[in-house]
Amino acid sequence: MNRWTSFNKFSLTLGFGFLYLPILLLIVYSFNESKLVTVWGGFSTRWYTSLLENEALKDAAWVTARVAFTSASIATVLGTLAALALTRYTKFHGRVLFSGMIYAPLVMPDVITGLSLLLFFVAVNLDRGIVTVILAHITFSMCYVAVVVQSRLLSFDRSIEEAAMDLGATPTRTFLQVTLPVIAPAVVSGWMLAFTLSLDDLVISSFASGPGATTLPMKIYSQVRLGVTPEINAVSTILVTIVTIGVITASIINKRREVQRQRDEQAAFAQG
Repeated sequence: MNRWTSFNKFSLTLGFGFLYLPILLLIVYSFNESKLVTVWGGFSTRWYTSLLENEALKDAAWVTARVAFTSASIATVLGTLAALALTRYTKFHGRVLFSGMIYAPLVMPDVITGLSLLLFFVAVNLDRGIVTVILAHITFSMCYVAVVVQSRLLSFDRSIEEAAMDLGATPTRTFLQVTLPVIAPAVVSGWMLAFTLSLDDLVISSFASGPGATTLPMKIYSQVRLGVTPEINAVSTILVTIVTIGVITASIINKRREVQRQRDEQAAFAQG
């Protein structure tokens, strides 16, 4: 038993080291004084200061932020509606086709998705730019939102909704005041996932983007092809920090809501 425990701990340590050690090295070398990314020249924040003067990277970061926020927000609304349709309306014509269209982008290679979207934009004569990038990100990210929200709706106690409607609440009011607060952690998680996927996307954005719509991953990739610079390490560190803060914040919010929900249930049970 002790041998298996030691082996499991070793395997776990090795796995986490394989995943996070490269990220840790990237963060450390973002504070490197030397221009050579493989040679430590002392601690310095010069490359973060240099980012403030790099207009190309700042423009790409601003485009990425706008695309990620807009696409994640729209994808969350559409994905939540799709999840409701799949869980609440189990008998309608075309449900199998609709379900397949929701899950297809999850398993389809990004190259195929990007090429399909490019051909579609050309066919409808839509000039490529920020709008097409947003549409492309909505297309694949809403599927992830639908899966996350659907998993929460499958375990949802519908008797709460029935009780609200028996007391005179309309379906819209029931959804806004009863259903939505209960599934809010899943909706927030779906938004965070869609936002992160949009920040990280490179392949699909390369097919859908046009003049003035260069995202940060595309800009970083174009510079890395010419050689890695400490500025790239600094940008990557900032992205890692933003995502980490977002994940921690969402986890804390969800945890507090779950604790509050349990307290409300206990209070209602005690009064009943």
